[in-house]
Amino acid sequence: MALIITDECINCDVCEPECPNDAISQGEEIYYIDPGKCTECVGHFDAPQCREVCPVDCIPGDPNHVEDKDQLMAKYLKLTGK
Repeated sequence: MALIITDECINCDVCEPECPNDAISQGEEIYYIDPGKCTECVGHFDAPQCREVCPVDCIPGDPNHVEDKDQLMAKYLKLTGK
């Protein structure tokens, strides 16, 4: 599933540059993850890099965008043109 950033975000700026799909951007108050670009780093890494670097653990799965590993891989292939 795509990930979301909760309002516990402290805007520390460490997640955005870690995203290989450029799915993370600054929102009005906190960072935002575009569910159309988020693959949970499937195709790039073994674990979501934003979660790896987040100091406050505010990046859960998005229950509104549930996807399995095969769907995430298909999205990765579409995004990268592979």
